[in-house]
Amino acid sequence: EQRVQRVQQAVKARLTKLPSERKKMCTARAPWQNLSTRFADYKSNSDCIFVGDMRNVLGLNEKEGTVRVEPLVEVGQITRWLLPKGYMLKTTLEIEEATLGGLAMAVGMTTASHKWGLLQETVRAYEIVLGDGRLVTATRDNEHADLWHALPWSHGSLGLLVGLTLEVQPVTNWVALSYQAIEGHADICSRIREESLREDPADFVEATLFSLDQGVLMTAQFVDKPDSSIGRVNNCNWWFKPWFYCHIRDSFFAAKKNHNNTVTEFIPTYQYIFRHNRAVFWSLNDQLPEKYGNHWLFRLLFGWLTPPKVTFLKLPATASIRREMMLHRVYQDIVLPISTLEAATSKATELFGMWPLLVYPSRVYDHGPELQGQFRRPVDKVPGTNYGMFYDLGVYGIPKLVQDGHAKEYKSVSCMRAMEHFTRDVGGAPFLYADTFMTSEEFSQMFDLSLYDKVRKKYGAEDHFPHLYNKTSGCQSFDWKQVLDQETKMD
Repeated sequence: EQRVQRVQQAVKARLTKLPSERKKMCTARAPWQNLSTRFADYKSNSDCIFVGDMRNVLGLNEKEGTVRVEPLVEVGQITRWLLPKGYMLKTTLEIEEATLGGLAMAVGMTTASHKWGLLQETVRAYEIVLGDGRLVTATRDNEHADLWHALPWSHGSLGLLVGLTLEVQPVTNWVALSYQAIEGHADICSRIREESLREDPADFVEATLFSLDQGVLMTAQFVDKPDSSIGRVNNCNWWFKPWFYCHIRDSFFAAKKNHNNTVTEFIPTYQYIFRHNRAVFWSLNDQLPEKYGNHWLFRLLFGWLTPPKVTFLKLPATASIRREMMLHRVYQDIVLPISTLEAATSKATELFGMWPLLVYPSRVYDHGPELQGQFRRPVDKVPGTNYGMFYDLGVYGIPKLVQDGHAKEYKSVSCMRAMEHFTRDVGGAPFLYADTFMTSEEFSQMFDLSLYDKVRKKYGAEDHFPHLYNKTSGCQSFDWKQVLDQETKMD
């Protein structure tokens, strides 16, 4: 309570300044300390409020099936706290250093989202300090329900998060993970849809595509203990184990040897949850090629250095490194209707030519025309439900033209805008942790800002916090429109 009161006092102290002397508010957390791949500069011209010590787990309510936390509690921290008690968050991201507050105010999706939806659906309550210093608790059905619906995807543009109550689920100590090798683009997409839309789905569903014609569909279930007659134990996070995406690739060929194209193994639950953490999915391969990163001698001598903290990588970035990261790398998570799998993976291949590609199915709920929030209402809902099945298309790495030494020929802004145009047309949206290249009009077409704008006005955020578009869109370190003009002249 003292930490919350300190935040309130800081906000109220700002109000004693003349309006002309006030700047828009944000947290004092430095840009290099978050997981966003954007190099944002807005904090240098903001009134920054310190929340850096709000890193505590406040309590588990087993009767309600919830846990209450402060916003800077990390995913790894809460998982280590919950698992010995027999629980985990319903939506648990695979990266240990992600903060729960950052995910709740942006978007969180994982391999259980085909059952629970986006992380926002598992939030019971947000505790928010408004621009005038008032503390309000927003839930799905209280007097601040409009705020509850608008806070996801808002990126701190409506208030300062100081507390969060999230739903948990009971778990066991083991997960049985099956790898199914699939060949043929249409078959891969069909099997992903089939598995995510089952009436009684697996606890976890994901797919990794190594080309348009080769992919691995992974389904996992909680189990009490391993069964050696079904599969072996894999402690996949032991120090000498290969990066997990490499293991998936190897599992494709192992599964092809079996009559059902499937292999199964048993993984301790914590290791399963953070199976992608060591290589940050496969993005670490861009800085440290896997032939070195997976070598036993490197692991023995320098393995303690991995995974590198994204915050560590961002801190020393020079202007030239920033520009290279924005123009010669792609780090995008894009939420799309499940019906677009074939078209979207083909489009990503055409524009970027990068492998692997990640696919995480997820429910997106329809909250009605008045309370939908920024992500637009699903058009194609699953029959008999109030949700549509979507998926996260994860595109991470170096585009093929850049890999092949033709960086000058790669039109980064044009390619990303083409992907954004495709995404808008099919009713999807990108995660806003990454660089986007939309005008304000295009941004308003992508996202439904009707409730957001009403909430900003009702709760006084217009005078105290930056608008979502201004806070998240574009490469804030340089003029992307100028780069687009240069790319256009190349044609």
